[in-house]
Amino acid sequence: MLKAMQLHISPSLRHVTVVPAKGFKEFIKVKVGSKRLSYRMVFYCLLFLTFLLRFVFVLTAIDTIDGERKCSTLGCLGKKIGPRILGKRLESTVPEVIYRVLEEPSDQTDTQTRPESPQTLEEFIAEMKDGRPDAKTFAVKLKAMVTQLEERTRTAKIQEYLYRHVASSSIPKQLHCLALKLAHEHSTNSNARLQLPSPELVPALVDNSYFHFVLASDNILAASVVASSLVRNFNRPEKIVLHIITDRKTYAPMQAWFSLHPLTPAVIEVKGLHHFDWFTKGRVPVMEAMEKDQKARSQFRGGSSAIVANKTEKPKIIAAKLQALSPKYNSLMNHIRIHLPELFPSLDKIVFLDDDIVIQTDLSPLWDIDMNGKVNGAVETCRGEDKYVMSKRFKSYLNFSHPLIAEHFDPSECAWAYGMNIFDLEEWRKTNISRTYYYWLQQNLKSDLSLWQLGTLPPGLIAFHGHVHTIDPFWHMLGLGYQDNTTLAEAQSAGVIHFNGRAKPWLDIAFPQLRPLWTKYVNFSDKLIKSCHIRAS
Repeated sequence: MLKAMQLHISPSLRHVTVVPAKGFKEFIKVKVGSKRLSYRMVFYCLLFLTFLLRFVFVLTAIDTIDGERKCSTLGCLGKKIGPRILGKRLESTVPEVIYRVLEEPSDQTDTQTRPESPQTLEEFIAEMKDGRPDAKTFAVKLKAMVTQLEERTRTAKIQEYLYRHVASSSIPKQLHCLALKLAHEHSTNSNARLQLPSPELVPALVDNSYFHFVLASDNILAASVVASSLVRNFNRPEKIVLHIITDRKTYAPMQAWFSLHPLTPAVIEVKGLHHFDWFTKGRVPVMEAMEKDQKARSQFRGGSSAIVANKTEKPKIIAAKLQALSPKYNSLMNHIRIHLPELFPSLDKIVFLDDDIVIQTDLSPLWDIDMNGKVNGAVETCRGEDKYVMSKRFKSYLNFSHPLIAEHFDPSECAWAYGMNIFDLEEWRKTNISRTYYYWLQQNLKSDLSLWQLGTLPPGLIAFHGHVHTIDPFWHMLGLGYQDNTTLAEAQSAGVIHFNGRAKPWLDIAFPQLRPLWTKYVNFSDKLIKSCHIRAS
């Protein structure tokens, strides 16, 4: 007979101790059938059983926490490790026929002739409960309902884009009224024809000790907001020179507005393009490019009706093509910035402003920024908390599927923004930026507008490539005209806010929570403003 042996198992199951009784040999032999087991083997077996017991306990606890169906410990263990040992995956509880039906391509003819599908999830559930269909019928009806709703959503999105395109491309009645009344004032009121600036202030126009700003616009109300916000927030308004450039038809109304609404002590100059000697000499590249661009777009695009009629393109692509038809992108005011060194040959540095911005701080510190020999001081648009707005790279504007673009540029390179730019005109005159701009415009026209679709920013990204100095995002917050994710508090914290996009603040489609940032610079008690029914909301 074997002598007694003591076995100690700790409560946590972490330790197993085998203690032989006094006088027991180190290695015992136990007769089990025809085999003999050593004491050491018994010890290892006990260790293995202890580990297995703990493993089963953990799996059981996990099953309980996960809320799975009740099962025995061995059953749960088999369920967990069985398929893995055999190299098999657990069977899906969704019938395979449902996947087959949902993955089948939709037939356009079938979608047009099929019966009306449920319009809501509640209707679908009620119909399924009443009919108790099999899995295939369930999948067919579900797919039909989802497909129909997708088609309606697409149509609704395209209609929204079309309406926004029409609203943003048209001149509001109130703005047209203001221009007509100002033109009348210019012809009948001598106070509306004052020389701007007055003769004693003319030397300031070429004096580089002043802070020179350039605004190109044919929108009188928008220009008035930019000018008012600039002067009101400037620490030394007497050192401001604002050069306003407009076209021939808007020159008289623009002159009348700033004659009747002086922004003393700032110096305001209003000039039409026809007043620039350089611009009237010979054929100017910007005019040639605009003529060709307009002709190419009329042939290539086919108008808004043809764009909307496309049944295969995604709504965002259709929206981009509609935006390309906007008059803004074929406006001389939009292209003129590439000729700033020639338009202002006596100036060393200027800040160029778009007419859809609002200035909320003193901009004089922009002149203290060291440009490090660069030409264009701009805010980058690929870094920032707002991933929707600040996610623009070269690939966002240029077509990298075209070999000419892919060969010369990096799609991941960070883009920058037009709208509030510091231009070092001295450094600019040392470069071939303007010639590069027109070379690529010609290449885009030759390729049927396949290098990029719209605007002056894509050729600007190319022309100023290597000549851009990044400035702090505080100086230029973007996106207030195409998204309302920006809160009022965030917008108020920026130095300059930009309503780039279709929802301009002077239109009814403007975002109501952001529009007050613009309307605060409009005097709604002004006689001309009131007579044209221009209101804050």
